Amino acid sequence: MPAPKPVIAYLFTTFPKRTETFLQREIIAMRAQGVQVRLYSLWGGLDSFRGLPVARFNKWRLLTLFWMIPYEGWRRPEVLRQVVHGLFTRRPPSWINFWENMLGAGFACLFAGDFRRNPPALVHAAWGGAPATAAWLLWRLDGHRFSAAAHAYDLFEHGGDWWLRDKLEHAAFVHTSTEMGRTALIKLGIPAERVVRIRRGLDQMPTVKRLRASREPLHLICVARLVEKKGLDHQLRIYAALRAAGMPFHARIVGDGPLRPALEKLAGGLGIAAEVTFCGHLAQHHVWEQFEWADVLLHTGVIAASGDRDGLPNVIPEAMSCGVVVVTSPTAGTTEAITDGVSGFVVPVEATAQWVAVLLRLSNDDAVAEQVRNQARRWVEENFDAHCNAARLLEAFEKVVAEKSA
Repeated sequence: MPAPKPVIAYLFTTFPKRTETFLQREIIAMRAQGVQVRLYSLWGGLDSFRGLPVARFNKWRLLTLFWMIPYEGWRRPEVLRQVVHGLFTRRPPSWINFWENMLGAGFACLFAGDFRRNPPALVHAAWGGAPATAAWLLWRLDGHRFSAAAHAYDLFEHGGDWWLRDKLEHAAFVHTSTEMGRTALIKLGIPAERVVRIRRGLDQMPTVKRLRASREPLHLICVARLVEKKGLDHQLRIYAALRAAGMPFHARIVGDGPLRPALEKLAGGLGIAAEVTFCGHLAQHHVWEQFEWADVLLHTGVIAASGDRDGLPNVIPEAMSCGVVVVTSPTAGTTEAITDGVSGFVVPVEATAQWVAVLLRLSNDDAVAEQVRNQARRWVEENFDAHCNAARLLEAFEKVVAEKSA
């Protein structure tokens, strides 16, 4: 009789969150592997996900910290000294990051009793910010083994999370989904043997749609939050260059964000308002409907002034999986999936004329489009299967649990 799968406590900042479907797919795949997961959302989220309860952190409970901190400080005075010393000797990169870490610390103090009464086999922090702080402090208070994931936001926004190295150096392992992330973590000082690169994935592989016989006008799509790191001002200038070149096209930008008013104004100023539609945020099943319409996905990612950048945006392999050709800038981890001229095209974001040339070629060269689509799908099948990748992550979990039991 096979041994029961371990109980893993997953800590999220917000879960489920509509813009973080990759984490939802991870949980779906983990459940398919038979893992018993407990879900905790530190900031908002929903009460349940796919029939599983989500323990949401009631912020009013933070008021009880007035007596919980002295109590936990009395139990573990060395932990309190370490935290207080850090508060007075480190400068957080931003107030947001400061309060993210304080939220994680508050969660750990208030849920410590629950974890003592019903300990999981392993605590896994889905992000390097508040969840990793909570997991690290639960370990410091009561010895709960923990692992953590680190994303591009944790590593690069304003130079990275405030306490990241201190937290992750004590993790049983650190999960990252890109080689870019793995390199950054090793550079941070995390031992290479404890950094596990396992990609995200699709829990269901879609059917590859047929190549449109006539791609005039060319159907272009971008799926992104409307923020600086997406480089959407560059993308609008590419559309303006397409129009100036006399190439018929329709573009849809799916997503929302603080830059939407400025981008809509820029589109009007460039004279492309008729060709470019801002769709706003769409539910995931509607995004897949947009992929059915699209011929090409454009990703014009850049490094923001804050240092924030994408790793490998999940939308890139999603598009690759169903037959949408990807043209991307080379920034960050995009080239881990897109090899220029093989599984897609890689063009510097400022090289507008090159973008126009590539898009023109894709509009009229069936052989090239089909070859790229086939190679892209092959990459997804080999690298972006959520069930295969969840099995690898489960192996890492089970190894830690076995070491703990030995």
